[in-house]
Amino acid sequence: MSSDIPAYAPSEEHELLRQTVRELAETKIAPHAAEVDETGEFPQDALDALVQNELHAVHIPESYGGAGADALATVIVIEEVARVCASSSLIPAVNKLGTMPLLLSGSEELKKKYLTPVARGEAMFSYALSEPEAGSDAASMKTRAVRDGDHWVLNGVKMWITNAGVSQYYTVMAVTDPDKGARGISAFVVDKDDEGVSFGPKERKLGIKGSPTRQVILENVRIPADRIIGEEGTGFKTALATLDHTRITIAAQALGIAQGALDYAIGYIKERKQFGKAIADFQGVQFMVADMAMKIEAARQLTYHAAIKSERVMNGEEVPDLTFMSSACKCLASDVAMEVTTDAVQLLGGYGYTRDFPVERMMRDAKITQIYEGTNQIQRMVMARQLLK
Repeated sequence: MSSDIPAYAPSEEHELLRQTVRELAETKIAPHAAEVDETGEFPQDALDALVQNELHAVHIPESYGGAGADALATVIVIEEVARVCASSSLIPAVNKLGTMPLLLSGSEELKKKYLTPVARGEAMFSYALSEPEAGSDAASMKTRAVRDGDHWVLNGVKMWITNAGVSQYYTVMAVTDPDKGARGISAFVVDKDDEGVSFGPKERKLGIKGSPTRQVILENVRIPADRIIGEEGTGFKTALATLDHTRITIAAQALGIAQGALDYAIGYIKERKQFGKAIADFQGVQFMVADMAMKIEAARQLTYHAAIKSERVMNGEEVPDLTFMSSACKCLASDVAMEVTTDAVQLLGGYGYTRDFPVERMMRDAKITQIYEGTNQIQRMVMARQLLK
């Protein structure tokens, strides 16, 4: 066997990036995480720190002023931020989600106009697909876009929009031809300063409280015709292609939450003494942390593998199993995050159930990763269809 087989692992540059982000997260983001959760305020300190270090939207290509990071580097950034604060990790994650339709289908003019300010940290970008009656069945959306000369006029309500009200720009999916079903949906860029754009109240959530989730309300919003993303009727195809790439970022977030919980639990069980010795010396406890670490590492390898496939697709390659892999890593990593954070609470005993320790917050934050960007039930349907087609 040849001895020069490359290591199946992130590159040295990726690991240096991890070290940089971890140091930043622990010094600038972690100290505010509990307060962000307690108050439900947007983590402005985290945004400022990420922008200052050009980590808020690392995926944007250099041609638009971005860092040009690959998909694996983006995963590592999100993972390391989520390790200390899940709400803050939605800054780089949602910036990628909102801008991915432009990267996949937008005109060059649209990319230059809207990706450049995001790359500079002057604006954030959100994604508006879901509606009050169109969640998993996103194709049943009711938001309409009607052509009027050189403009489109949008009316409708989008729901569950992450960072709504904070983000400047929104990728909005709307029906342009109601007779064509999913093929009658188009994608548009909407600016929060456009006349007729407003936001509902913040949702009162179980977790990720520092990331505002609100309705985006569109009332006769008139936008220039060139703000359509791709050709008319291709919006839903773009939406699905976007999720093939961005489900991987949710897996990254789940990984970070799980790793943060495991790290804290290990530190605790080494110090906590019962029956005259550290509880880490008890075999039952050792089995728990071994299982937690094993599951995290399995999910991490699948997520990194999916990220590499995502990058290959962005570079123009055909990768037929990207849809399966992105659904698989999101589903596995989020299920693992829920299991690991629940076990972390158990390891801390009564203390784990209090807000004086971070693992209860991590358990609450982990739950959403099983739900958004496609519930895990939907992910299993996606995977099965890919296997059976």
